Amino acid sequence: MKSKLGHQTITWKKKQQIQNREIPKTTHCTPRCLRETETSLFLPLHLPRWEPRINENDLFKQDWRSRSKAQVLQYIFLKWTLAFLVGLLTGVIAALINLAIENIAGYKLLAVANYIDKQNYVEGFVYFTTVNLLLTLLASALCVFFAPTAAGPGIPEIKAYLNGVDTPHMFGTTTLMVKIVGSIAAVSAGLDLGKEGPLVHIGSCIASLLGQGGPDNHRIKWRWLRYFNNDRDRRDLITCGSSSGVCAAFRSPVGGVLFALEEVATWWRSALLWRTFFSTAVVVVVLRLSMEYCKNGNCGLFGQGGLILFDVSDVSVRYHVVDIIPVAVIGVIGGVLGSLYNHLLHKILRIYNLINEKGKLHKLLLSLTVSLFTSACLYGLPFLASCTPCDPSLQEACPTTGRVGNFKQFNCPSGHYNDLATLLHTTNDDAVRNIFSTNTATEFQYFSLIIFFALYCILGLFTFGIAVPSGLFLPIILMGSAYGRMLGTILGDYTKIDQGLYAVLGAASLMAGSMRMTVSLCVIFLELTNNLLLLPITMLVLLIAKTVGDCFNPSIYEIILDLKGLPFLDAHPEPWMRNITVGELADVKPPVVTLRGIEKVGRIVEVLRNTTHNGFPVVDDREVPLGHLPTGERELHGLILRAHLLLVLNKKWFLQVRRRTKEWEVREKFTSVDLAERLVKIEEVAVTKDDMEMYVDLHPLTNTTAYTVVETMSVAKALVLFREVGLRHMLVLPKFQGSGVSPVVGILTRQDLRAHNILSVFPHLEKAKAMKEGN
Repeated sequence: MKSKLGHQTITWKKKQQIQNREIPKTTHCTPRCLRETETSLFLPLHLPRWEPRINENDLFKQDWRSRSKAQVLQYIFLKWTLAFLVGLLTGVIAALINLAIENIAGYKLLAVANYIDKQNYVEGFVYFTTVNLLLTLLASALCVFFAPTAAGPGIPEIKAYLNGVDTPHMFGTTTLMVKIVGSIAAVSAGLDLGKEGPLVHIGSCIASLLGQGGPDNHRIKWRWLRYFNNDRDRRDLITCGSSSGVCAAFRSPVGGVLFALEEVATWWRSALLWRTFFSTAVVVVVLRLSMEYCKNGNCGLFGQGGLILFDVSDVSVRYHVVDIIPVAVIGVIGGVLGSLYNHLLHKILRIYNLINEKGKLHKLLLSLTVSLFTSACLYGLPFLASCTPCDPSLQEACPTTGRVGNFKQFNCPSGHYNDLATLLHTTNDDAVRNIFSTNTATEFQYFSLIIFFALYCILGLFTFGIAVPSGLFLPIILMGSAYGRMLGTILGDYTKIDQGLYAVLGAASLMAGSMRMTVSLCVIFLELTNNLLLLPITMLVLLIAKTVGDCFNPSIYEIILDLKGLPFLDAHPEPWMRNITVGELADVKPPVVTLRGIEKVGRIVEVLRNTTHNGFPVVDDREVPLGHLPTGERELHGLILRAHLLLVLNKKWFLQVRRRTKEWEVREKFTSVDLAERLVKIEEVAVTKDDMEMYVDLHPLTNTTAYTVVETMSVAKALVLFREVGLRHMLVLPKFQGSGVSPVVGILTRQDLRAHNILSVFPHLEKAKAMKEGN
């Protein structure tokens, strides 16, 4: 038997070869982070997918009908309460993280400054390196042995989750605690990474734990939490958490909301917009209160730093038409360097992957090696810079020997300062403040800026990817601000724009060139600078940088998603997808496994043991009028999830005879809370031989509103529907139905709709695509 697929004929023998072929596993996903889910044609293992749409079975409908008006209002009130708690806890934890980092790193730098003042350079280096190694060891050991998912920024995984892919243990209590402690230790160790990405992950963890009533082992079983036992509300809360994390990192409430909208969220609603904005507003209030409290020296060294701030509201920003040219050049440089950074980081992450696969010891050694190299560079490179005499007209203290200040004395004689030490012998946040500083045209020498830029390019490439919590925002800001300031130094008197503002534009351009964000970045920098006059040139820089970067490669987060093997669905289908129908795509998959509305227990157990599908179509014999003979036709009743079948077997809800159950029988055995639990596996269910001969009525647990498409629909249109509606399964129905025709042609999952998976099945499309790109 043969089936026509465009210009290609696929025989059943070839189909069997396709189904049995070996697919190489992705390099970033380890067996620990993978679970069995629906079997797809393309990959042997998959990450679990959550159900973005509410499963509308009879039990769910009855639960909603039974809710009073007061319960509905309570549900709305609780959603806003949880949004408030997400903002409150994220703000408090962000303040504590900043307090800890500023004090740990601050006192470390003060001790090093004392060694240098006494000209004990070797002892200072040993102390500096030892402290950094110990802090790195702490951060790396926590990630390696307790919570591997806490390593990295966490933003790609959050983006994948909000797209419909769930990474196990990503939002657990252990991950949250390791992320907090690990980010404090890693940033305090002077590594070229920031706490901004980890704060996004921390906010998402807080939101997830609040929505489900705590960790899995100690979950609160309050009655009102049953309202949130669905993936849609959990997804909304995690969106609030991610926006709160960005707000906590930059004190940018509107920027946090737009970041969630532009970068991480796949589905968006106006109601969600209000709740995320409410969460970020709470974060800002908490941060402002903490800063006001710490200004008087109540928090050690935190009152003098923490949080990236660059308030230029009192700076007169002036520029002319001629200044548009260097601004555009910054945008082009940012796009080129951003895409180059993405390309090189992709290569380095693949190498790190090979090292990390060798074991936990290799992960630790890699982290410690990077820390040792970083400490040596930060301590030794300032000795290469020449000392600069202090300007007597300066109102600011010069030189300074503490951990803050724009004019660090370091190894220079009295009345002189070391400009490179000003940038390197400080925390990353203070380094941003120093290089962003305005009205300091002669403070930094060109040679020092070149060393600073080259160093952070190298550290930015080799630090990201080690087993510690890390963020990409700050390293990119440091690199971009360096070449922005260099361009401002070169132009000198030929431009009206201050060198500090050129540094801001350089940081914005590199972030847009690497991360490919525009609107959210523009608002974040606007809220950071607090100056509307910078808005036009910032917008121009971001648009040019993103446009140039898109010409070379995807954004850095898309690259990381691909490396981790997360099946993320892009927003726009490929043009060649219009040439394939979903019927043709379903035809090369294994035959769809269906269940009857009233099925034997033995059949259900057999299906669950022999397949890893996560959803099964439920079909029934078509009803005929009284007095007419059966036609043998079958009709689709809906879709039932694997978790609900396991629930039925675990509770032993069996019938002696084949019959439909009553509504009260279902409510007596199941609750909506039961349907949200997905912890049982088929191996854990005990079914006796007598049970195998009994029956189960699947109608009450079947989702009767499953999304279906006709087999003649194009894959491009199906992909848009799948992503925009937020589906987990899509049922493909035949165009013509009748006696002897199955009511379901196939079932598609996100793996089946991914571009490279489709091309692997239809090689003639890949050849055509390659020829078109070649022309």
